[in-house]
Amino acid sequence: MTTIDYSVWDHIEVSDDEDDTHPNIDTPSLFRWRHQARMERMEAFNQKGLELERSLAESKKKLAEVQRRVQELSVASTDESKAALSKAQAEEKQMKKDERSWQRKLDDHRQEEKKTPWNVDTLSKEGFSKSVVNVKPEVKEETEEEKEQKHKSFVEKNEKQIKHFGMLRRWDDSQKYLSDNPHLVCEETANYLVIMCIDLEVEEKHALMEQVAHQTIVMQFILELAKSLKVDPRGCFRQFFTKIKTADQQYQDAFNDELESFKGRVRGRAKIRIEKAMKEYEEEERQKRLGPGGLDPVEVYESLPSELQKCFDDKDIQMLQDAISKLDPTEAKHHMKRCIESGLWVPNSRADEEADKDPEDGDEPQYEELKKEDQ
Repeated sequence: MTTIDYSVWDHIEVSDDEDDTHPNIDTPSLFRWRHQARMERMEAFNQKGLELERSLAESKKKLAEVQRRVQELSVASTDESKAALSKAQAEEKQMKKDERSWQRKLDDHRQEEKKTPWNVDTLSKEGFSKSVVNVKPEVKEETEEEKEQKHKSFVEKNEKQIKHFGMLRRWDDSQKYLSDNPHLVCEETANYLVIMCIDLEVEEKHALMEQVAHQTIVMQFILELAKSLKVDPRGCFRQFFTKIKTADQQYQDAFNDELESFKGRVRGRAKIRIEKAMKEYEEEERQKRLGPGGLDPVEVYESLPSELQKCFDDKDIQMLQDAISKLDPTEAKHHMKRCIESGLWVPNSRADEEADKDPEDGDEPQYEELKKEDQ
């Protein structure tokens, strides 16, 4: 039969509250004083142990430094080096003696610690202490290129489903569809619905735009709710539908106000896009009209005096030559140069060749039929 050694319990300092005290003594105060005094003694004892360990470590460090010096001086041959070696060896001997002294004191201290009676503060020690806190891992912020690629990939896979959600009208239908397709509850869906609204407004499909705008605000409200609750939006979209269907008038008004504001922003963006497209189209048409000299015939025509414009309107070459002859030569040259560079006036190359052969026929050039863009 195995026997149990109870001698370990022979040196236990029992709890203060087990002592009998005189009736005239305030027992709680006495217990507190005893406990405080014991804690102070333990603190002083532990501090002494730390100082001994620190002194021993310092002694070992100094001994290592002296031994390094002895090692360096042992190869020297000069008298001065030999004297320094003797001094270093003496220091090494003293350091070894100090180290042994500190080690002995530390061993005595540890032996004394083992003999110290146990008390309520030392009977048990914490085996381990570990606190685990569930912390959401830090998410690396995506670059604009990564966001664009993520959005493009998501839309390619789910475009048909997003459009279907955008056409739903009833709360229950939207909730059921998201329950069947929870992956649609994300930022990418909201972004695509916004673009879809602008496209519909540009195409002048106003009623359809307002329907999709409603679903866009639904998705944005779900995302905002998830952000406020700090949860995945796929886990809280049902809460939104429950809230919106049973909400008070104030919440409904907030939803409707945001919806109207969003539709106004969509109309503004569509208007800007249309204006930009018109400017691009006009610029393309203008580039197509440019004459050989890089001038726009429409702009040149509008800059001409009214009498010259009438000549172009009537396509009368004789009237044009008469009008040119009445103008100041410098002004006439300026207008005719611009007409040629814009392609509004095309000189007859055959007439030029004949003029080169017979320069005495006159200085007036001849021209082909006038060309003018439709106004």
